[in-house]
Amino acid sequence: MGAGTKLTLALSVLVLAGLAAGWTLSAPDPHDEADVAALPEGDAAAGERIFWAGGCASCHAAPQASGDAMLQLAGGVELESEFGTFVAPNISTDPEHGIGGWTAGDFANAVRRGVSPDGRHYYPAFPYTSYSRMSDQDVADLFAFMQTLPAVATDAPAHRVSFPFSVRRGIGLWKRLYLNDDPQVQLAGASEEALRGQYLVEALGHCGECHTPRAITGGLETDRWLGGRPNITPAGDIAAWSETDIAYYLESGFTPDFDSAGGRMASVVRNMARLPAEDRAAIAAYLKAVPGVESVAAAGDEAAD
Repeated sequence: MGAGTKLTLALSVLVLAGLAAGWTLSAPDPHDEADVAALPEGDAAAGERIFWAGGCASCHAAPQASGDAMLQLAGGVELESEFGTFVAPNISTDPEHGIGGWTAGDFANAVRRGVSPDGRHYYPAFPYTSYSRMSDQDVADLFAFMQTLPAVATDAPAHRVSFPFSVRRGIGLWKRLYLNDDPQVQLAGASEEALRGQYLVEALGHCGECHTPRAITGGLETDRWLGGRPNITPAGDIAAWSETDIAYYLESGFTPDFDSAGGRMASVVRNMARLPAEDRAAIAAYLKAVPGVESVAAAGDEAAD
């Protein structure tokens, strides 16, 4: 065997080994059977609170839905990004078009691991990188509540995603970088109220998905946690707001300057207004306890000076 042939074979082996390693590392990682079996029985009444805190209707109800229509989870909201346009699916109780045929384990795998019942990766436009921090009880309660909602027998439009982002297997490698259940910030000496707010913000409310800058890979730049645009850290756009101001804004949509929430934030406020006052107060306490992050725009202005 000549030297050239040996080199070709060696390179071929390396390529095949690399492909095999990539295939293994990118595999979906659902909960194991013991974790699924340990899920508690869900409480539908408690799950309604989780439903609104998690903002489920904001993406999965029809665009501009209000009132009872917010509980008809036919999907259809479009989320545009540099990776393509993602469309929220039907998650109603319809067994053919929605999730009516799912088990609690299927639901837990989707919400916390981003894995479908048939073993595919979900795109992280579905904020499972935040929901991964949800407790077993809250997952079970949310699933129980969603089983009480009406079935909608329609399909949402498909995602519009081009190659290479249309290859879902690659999401498995992305998850190895960004999917975990660790706290986003350490709150040394924080009050119980702020710690409750941390769970509401970092897990259920997934506030960082919009308020934290993203790397070129689409993952959150957690060293600038909540320091996006708007910057909602104590050094950012709401620095002058009191905890009372924040809690009132989450209930009413009105800022201390008598402006009002618009865009997607208006939908968030509609959800937060349905929560108990103590939840909004806890969120406010957390937002005052997180490390301040200088706004990128402010840093740029200083550099220009």
